[in-house]
Amino acid sequence: MRILVLLLLYHCAAKKAKSYSTSDPNFIVIMVDDLGIGDLGCYGNKTLRTPNIDKLAKGGVTFTQHIAASPLCTPSRAAFLTGRYSIRSGKWHLGLSCYSRNDFCHHPLNHGFDYFYGLTMTNLRDCKPGEGSVFVAGIQPYLATPLQLIGILLISLGVLHYVGFLRIPRGAVGYSFLILILLLGLLLIFFYTFRYLNCFLMRNHQIIQQPLSYKNLTQRLTEEAVQFIGRNTDAPFLLFLSYLQVHTPLYASKDFKGKSKHGLYGDAVEEMDWSIGKILHVLKKWNLNNKTLVYFTSDQGAHVEEISNTGEVHGGYNGIYKGGKTTNWEGGIRVPGLLHWPGVIQAGVSIDEPTSNMDIFPTIIKLAGIPLPNDRIIDGRDLMPLLQGKILRSEHEFLFHYCNAYLNAVRWHPGNSESIWKAFFFTPNFNPEGSNGCYNAHVCYCSGSSVTHHNPPLLFDLSRDPGEKNPLTPQTEHHFYEILDVIQQAVNNHTKSLHRVSDQLSWGNILWKPWLQLCCSSVFLSCYCDHESEEKLSLPKV
Repeated sequence: MRILVLLLLYHCAAKKAKSYSTSDPNFIVIMVDDLGIGDLGCYGNKTLRTPNIDKLAKGGVTFTQHIAASPLCTPSRAAFLTGRYSIRSGKWHLGLSCYSRNDFCHHPLNHGFDYFYGLTMTNLRDCKPGEGSVFVAGIQPYLATPLQLIGILLISLGVLHYVGFLRIPRGAVGYSFLILILLLGLLLIFFYTFRYLNCFLMRNHQIIQQPLSYKNLTQRLTEEAVQFIGRNTDAPFLLFLSYLQVHTPLYASKDFKGKSKHGLYGDAVEEMDWSIGKILHVLKKWNLNNKTLVYFTSDQGAHVEEISNTGEVHGGYNGIYKGGKTTNWEGGIRVPGLLHWPGVIQAGVSIDEPTSNMDIFPTIIKLAGIPLPNDRIIDGRDLMPLLQGKILRSEHEFLFHYCNAYLNAVRWHPGNSESIWKAFFFTPNFNPEGSNGCYNAHVCYCSGSSVTHHNPPLLFDLSRDPGEKNPLTPQTEHHFYEILDVIQQAVNNHTKSLHRVSDQLSWGNILWKPWLQLCCSSVFLSCYCDHESEEKLSLPKV
């Protein structure tokens, strides 16, 4: 089996999947970034045009309670790729090398994939001119006070030395100012060269465009996927198509820009839908429809706090659900979940049972005839029995919702009840008060003064209150404390199953290491190449 991460190709021996009615299937796994569940026609949107995604839903199964394992990109994707809560294993480090420029220890080709086209770094506003800097915005709150204190200290030392109250060796104050200026200069160099250093497009181990150009990028990703399918029509494959959209910075090609009713965000969604239409068309062209399981999802809910420099809303729509990305309110974790497989999965079915994006890992593994790893806990569940109607209830009695490393909330779906209980141990403090997000900080944080802890926990019944508007009390729910007792016991059992792992968000992993920096030209800090455009120009016209 060949697997493309498109951003990815994994090579493994596909054995006959005896448990199901098909053998040697293909898999196309599509993950959008920051797409809201309310952005799609099949989930109720009336103003965005998503006919191809809606076609997937009409021809397959729609999950209405499909839950991201985390409300943040990296841990959500780590859980999705491993079938395990990310707290069990940290993250797949976003980057390239560990000790030398070409060891590529973090590259997808060193993690089981056969082919790679895309970004190894995070898609950030810094990569697109005119979109501002995530780094500057993020570091300003932490730099302002220290710099002020250092400035006041240096000035105070100078004054004390001048009036004779303190003797400071000649030149010490000047040297201190010089060191401060040098540090500020290094920071400025990093911020202003970030685009050229960390925003690049790769094919396998080669940088083919530095800095990255967003022009027609969705179309280029689509073309890579189409060509990959065409090269593998006679053997099982797995294509992981991981769109950069609709994470900011947003972009749309000239064929889509300005065409939607929702600005650049809507344009990007509609172009992404066009791309999926191309994928479905090539499956039909090669008669692969009935041999291919297509899975569509988002890594978390829409980022409601995304506002452009000009004031345009660049975040999506989470429908009736509260909050968004970076929170465990339903708006942050309830995501689209579509599965399409003609002849194997019944068409036009809606399933209102709790499922998780961790479930796709054991589902694909079992369909490929490969045994699940027995040396670790797998938190995902095989979806095929539920999809084929062999079972009617979700195998997830409990789902645990983390905010970074903190257990934030727990979902309980009793097997003998229609109720779905959700308990919050703490909740983010929205700002401005009464709003639907943390607009002052751009994201909601997980600790300190950014959250409010609850004792007893806030309790909701999602079957009656999916918008999480009315927390229950002992007066409104007679079994209030019994429910919380069961949830606490589940937390105790879950916590016992966790083992300490190394912190992959430590300073040693995330600090910029310039000596490991890849540059496709010979002049460092002025890295530039555009082999992508050269390749396109050299292709024969059809």
